[in-house]
Amino acid sequence: MDFKEFKKKIAPSGKDIAREVFFQNQNAMRIKKEKTAINNLNKIFNAVLGITQEKGFQAMSMRDLSQKTDMSLGALYAYFPGKEELLGIIQTQGRSMIKGLLEQFANAREEPFEKLKAVIKAHIFLSESLRPWFFFMFMEARNLKPAELKAVKAMEEHTQKILIDILEQGEKKEIFRPNDHLLTSSMLKAMQQEWYLKRWKYKKHNISVDQYVDHVLTWVEAFCLCP
Repeated sequence: MDFKEFKKKIAPSGKDIAREVFFQNQNAMRIKKEKTAINNLNKIFNAVLGITQEKGFQAMSMRDLSQKTDMSLGALYAYFPGKEELLGIIQTQGRSMIKGLLEQFANAREEPFEKLKAVIKAHIFLSESLRPWFFFMFMEARNLKPAELKAVKAMEEHTQKILIDILEQGEKKEIFRPNDHLLTSSMLKAMQQEWYLKRWKYKKHNISVDQYVDHVLTWVEAFCLCP
């Protein structure tokens, strides 16, 4: 599966994300009409991601958000009590998307090498499809409250454990060579993050996401597979 096919068949759209957020938080929202809520949440999220790329989330005011969305302050507060709650909603939804997709791809395959390739590809392709979300989650994690920051760290450990479990399974089946799988998974995580954090570098050299993924998988094959 290349990126074009992934984006067409699997990657969630902005409205898909907004719909999920609405269903998970509708009891706390004053707007109960589904279509209106989804459209406005999608507008809010796009505005937040756009503003924070320019000046950061902490510098963004609710008035900035009101102007960007053409929604009154009262209309915005119908969806969340304040900025901190909005930050938590975006972070929570982002973690949920990543966790669900990686588990879906990991569970869809039995052979360890195919499973590892699928998980790596899914993560990078998702980050390309939703780069503003990934960039926001990484950059704004430092502004989370302690309990929410703990959830971010737990998510990081969970996604890394998916990689470690696959590598250990492959070693038992003598597909992967014995190695320090914690360090290997950490290197893989860094390569996944490299794509969306330094996208400008690869764009400058006309390197596509498919080329990047193929190169990472070539490294995985050379480093991890038994000779």
